[in-house]
Amino acid sequence: MPFISKDWRAEGDQWIKTDDGNWERMKVIECESKNPNSSNNESSSFSPPPHCQIILRSTREIAGFNGLDVAVKRLDFKSSVKNQRRFQYICALLKLLVSGEVILTSLSGGAQRILLQMIEEVALHVNNSKQHINTLRDLVGQLRQLVEQENQKCWGKPLGSQNLWFAHLETIERIQNIASQIEIEPDTAINPQLTELPEECIRKIILQMSDHKDLESAASAWSLMAYIIQEQRIWRELSKFHFSQQQIDSILEKMSLLDTLDRHRNWQTIYHTLRKKYGLRDDFQYTEVLALCRFCRCLFWPMTGHPCISESPEFKEKLEKAGLSFESIEKTQLVPPHQFLKYFSL
Repeated sequence: MPFISKDWRAEGDQWIKTDDGNWERMKVIECESKNPNSSNNESSSFSPPPHCQIILRSTREIAGFNGLDVAVKRLDFKSSVKNQRRFQYICALLKLLVSGEVILTSLSGGAQRILLQMIEEVALHVNNSKQHINTLRDLVGQLRQLVEQENQKCWGKPLGSQNLWFAHLETIERIQNIASQIEIEPDTAINPQLTELPEECIRKIILQMSDHKDLESAASAWSLMAYIIQEQRIWRELSKFHFSQQQIDSILEKMSLLDTLDRHRNWQTIYHTLRKKYGLRDDFQYTEVLALCRFCRCLFWPMTGHPCISESPEFKEKLEKAGLSFESIEKTQLVPPHQFLKYFSL
C-alpha cells in the first residue's frame, strides 16, 4: 500500500522568500529578527540570545549534518562584525574559509552568498571605523587570488551556476572598491600627538600589544617604536603572556640558556621558537571565543549565554541520582575557528 501521508522524516520547515529574492527557513528568519542588540526592547526582552544546536556524531535516528549557513545566521555573525570583542574571531574564521578555497568548491550556494555578505559587512565596518585595515586587505587579497584560480578552471569557466558566480563577482568588486577607497587622515586637532608623547608612554603602549605582527608593523611605522621594540623586555613580557613558565624553561633548556643570565638571552628568538613549537593560545588571540555547551550541545557567545537544560531543576536532580556533582562537571568548551569548521561537512 503506498504511503500518501506527510513524510515523517521531513523537517516541517516553512520557507519564505526574502527581500533579496532568496529563500530562507522561517525559523532562521525568526532567529535573526530576535536579535538582542536590536532597538525594539519589547521583542528583544523575550527573545533568546544567539545560539545554535549542532550534531556532534551520527546515530540511526539523527544524521550528522550541520548547515554552515544556518549556524552563521543563528549565531548572528553578520551583526557581530560590529562587536569589537568578536571582530577578530569572525575575521579569522573568514580567512580560513577563503584561504582554504572552500567558498567556491565545497560550500553550498547559500553559504557562499552569506560568506561574501559577511566580508562585505567587514569592509563597511572597517571603512566606518578606520580600524583593522590590514585584516581587510588580507581578505581582499585572498578573494582576488580565488577569483583568478576559479577563472582558470574548466576552460576559463568556474563550476556551478553562472548566475551565482556573476553575483559573487559583483559582491567581490564592491568589496574591493570599498577597500581601495579607505583613507586614514591624521587628525591634527588631537593633542598631544603620538610623536609628542614621552618614551615611557610609547613603551607602555607597546607592552599592551599581544601579537608579534603588530610589533613588526609598529617598528616599520616609527623609528622610536623600532628602537623600543628591539629591547629584550618587550619580547620577554610577550613570551610570558602567551606561554607558561614550564614551556619557557623547556625551550631555554633546549637552547642551553637555562643557566645564563637574562640579559644574555635573545628573547625575540625564544618567542618565535615557542610560537612555532606550541602555537599561540586561541583564548589569548581573541577577546571572545565561541563556546560549546556540553549539556545541550549548543554553540553560543559566552557574553550573552544561551537557554540551557542545565538550568532546570529536573536536570540537576537527575545528576544527583546518578551520583554526579553539577559543580564538578566542565560545562563549556571553547571553540576556536579551526575547530568550529570541523562541525560542518566542508
